[in-house]
Amino acid sequence: MNNDFLPVCAEDLKVRGWEDVDFVYVTGDAYVDHPSFGVSIISRVLEKAGYRIAILSQPDWRKPENFKIFGKPRLGFLVTSGNIDSMVAHYTASKKKRSSDYYSPGGKAGLRPDRAVIVYCNMIRQAYGDIPIIIGGLEASLRRFAHYDYWDNKVRRSILCDSRADILTYGMGENILLRIATLLDKGVPVKKIRDVRGTVVLCEKDYKPSGETIFCGDYDNLKTDKNLYAKAFAIQYKNNDHINGKIITEGYDNKILVQNPPMPPLEREELDRVYSLPYMRDYHPMYQKDGGVPAINEVKFSITHNRGCFGGCAFCALAYHQGRTVRSRSVKSVVREAEIIASMPDFKGYIHDVGGPTANFRYPSCKKQLTHGMCKNRRCLTPTPCPNLEADHSEYIRLLHEVEKVEGVKKVFIRSGIRFDYMLADSNDSFFKRLVSRHTSGQLKVAPEHCSDRVLKQMGKPSIQVYNKFKEKYFSLCDKFGLEQYLVPYLMSSHPGSTLNDAIELALYLKKSGYSPEQVQDFYPTPGTASTCMFYTGTDPFTNKKVYIPSDYEEKRMQRALLQFKRPENHPLIRKALIKAGRNDLIGFGANCLVPPERNSSSAQQKGKKHLSEAKGKHQVASHGKKQGKIMKKK
Repeated sequence: MNNDFLPVCAEDLKVRGWEDVDFVYVTGDAYVDHPSFGVSIISRVLEKAGYRIAILSQPDWRKPENFKIFGKPRLGFLVTSGNIDSMVAHYTASKKKRSSDYYSPGGKAGLRPDRAVIVYCNMIRQAYGDIPIIIGGLEASLRRFAHYDYWDNKVRRSILCDSRADILTYGMGENILLRIATLLDKGVPVKKIRDVRGTVVLCEKDYKPSGETIFCGDYDNLKTDKNLYAKAFAIQYKNNDHINGKIITEGYDNKILVQNPPMPPLEREELDRVYSLPYMRDYHPMYQKDGGVPAINEVKFSITHNRGCFGGCAFCALAYHQGRTVRSRSVKSVVREAEIIASMPDFKGYIHDVGGPTANFRYPSCKKQLTHGMCKNRRCLTPTPCPNLEADHSEYIRLLHEVEKVEGVKKVFIRSGIRFDYMLADSNDSFFKRLVSRHTSGQLKVAPEHCSDRVLKQMGKPSIQVYNKFKEKYFSLCDKFGLEQYLVPYLMSSHPGSTLNDAIELALYLKKSGYSPEQVQDFYPTPGTASTCMFYTGTDPFTNKKVYIPSDYEEKRMQRALLQFKRPENHPLIRKALIKAGRNDLIGFGANCLVPPERNSSSAQQKGKKHLSEAKGKHQVASHGKKQGKIMKKK
C-alpha cells in the first residue's frame, strides 16, 4: 500500500508509527487524493499544519464498531457526505433511484446512506458518545438552516440539529478548520467554540452573539409559513458575504441556531499554498480491483484556477456555498501544477480544463467589492451588466499561454462553464478569439438554459438576445479561423416561472435553430438555491412576487418532451400539451409545426409518412453531436 496517501486503516497507522490520530475524517465518497475533492484539500491542509489525519471512507454505517477502526481520535471527527449531497447522489430529479455512483469505486451505488452526514454522526455518537464532531462539505453547508427538502417534500430542521454534531462549517473550510483545530488543540471545549467565522453552532436560548444579529424566525413557524420561509432565505442569501454579512439566528424550542459571518476567502498567496500541497492526484490503490473511481477521470488532468462566482444563477448553490466573491491562483501556481500533471506517466499531452465554477472569472467583478462587499440587491451581470463591472480576460489569456508552453503539453482545453455575457462585456475580444482558435475541442458547451426572457429573468440569466449575439460571433470566428466547431447549449425544463407556453416557445426556438438536444435537464430542487425557494413557496424571495411553478407531474413531462419534440415517442404527449395550451396550429405538417397529427386516416398516414421520412433524415443530422451546431450555424 502506498504510504503517501493518508492512513485508511489501522495497519497504515502502524506503518507511520502513529499510536493515534488527531482527527478521523469520515466521508461518503471513495478516497481520492486530488485537489478537486474537498476531503483531500482539508486533510492535506491540516496535515501541513502538523495534525495527524486518518480517512474513513464510505464506512458501513449499520454498526458503530465500524467507526472505531482508528481508535478514539485525540481532537475529534470531521464528517462530510462527500463532494455532493447524498440525496442528489442517490436520486434523479424525478426521485428515481440512480443505478450508479460517480464517487464510488467502480461506480457502484449504495455504498453511502441517504442523508449521510446525519447517519454518520449518529453512529459516531453511539461509538464514542460526547466527542467533538465537526460537519462540513456541500450537504452540511446547504442545509445549515431550516430548508425545504425535495425528497421529503417538507421543511426540515437544520442538519446541525438532526446530526447532533457540535459545529457546522459552511463555505470553503481551510481556514475555518485550522482555527477550530487550533482551539481544540489548546484544550478549549468544543461547546465553548462559538464565534469562529464560517461556522454554525446550536446554543442555549439566552446566548447573545457579539455583533449585529438578524433573527430569521422559529423553525415551528418557518416549516409552515411559506412567506416567512422566503424572507428567511433572502436574509441568508444576502448575508453570505465576509465584509457585510451579519450574524443570523434561527429558533429551535429552547435552543438558538447561530450562523457566524462567513470566513474571508483565501487570497491568492493562500490559494497557491493550498494547491502546492503533495496530493497523489489519483484514487487510493485499494480501489484498483474495482476498476478505480469514475470521478477522477474528468479532473485528473484538469486545473482549478479560481473560486467563487458572481454569476448569480438562481438554480446554482455556489453563491450560497462558496459565495459570490471571486479569488484566483497566481499564474506561477497554475503553471507549476501543469508541470506536475505533464510529468505523470499516463499524461497524453492534453490538459482537459483550466477552469473553476466559472472558467473565465479571475477577479471580483468590481473593485468596490474589496471594501464594501457584494451588492445585496442586484446581480453583477443580469438583467444587464452592472456599470461597475470590470470585464477583463487579459490575465486569463496569459495564464493559458504559459500553461501551453509547459514541456509535454500539446493542447489546453476549457471545459468548465463560461459566462458568455461576461465575454461580450469585454471590449477586447482577444479571449473570444483564443477560446475559439485554441481551447475548444470541436464543440463548446454553453448554458443559455431557455429562450423565454421571462423565465431567464427568474433564472438570473441574460436575455436570449445576448446568447444569439454570442452564437453569431462564435460561428463568425470559426469561419475566420477555418474551423468546423459547434455549440452545444444546455437547456432546462420546468424551472420556476416556466409555463407550458414558455416550453412551446423554447421548442419553436430550437426548431428554428435546427437544434435537437440529446439531453435535457429537468429543474432539480436542491437545498441552498433561490430556485428551490421559489419552487417551494411560489414566491421570488428577492422581489416577493408570485412565480408560476410547474409542479404537476404531467406538465413537467410535457415541458421536457417539448424540448425533444423530434422524438416520435414524445409526439402523443406533445400533442396533448399543444391542445392544452390552445396551440393546435403547431400540430400538422407545416413548416412551423412541431409534431404531425395522429394517424387516424389513410390520407394523413400517406402524407405523414412522407413528412416523417423527411423529418427523420433531418433529425439524424441534427442529433449527431458535430452536426447540431452546424445546423445552428446555418440558421
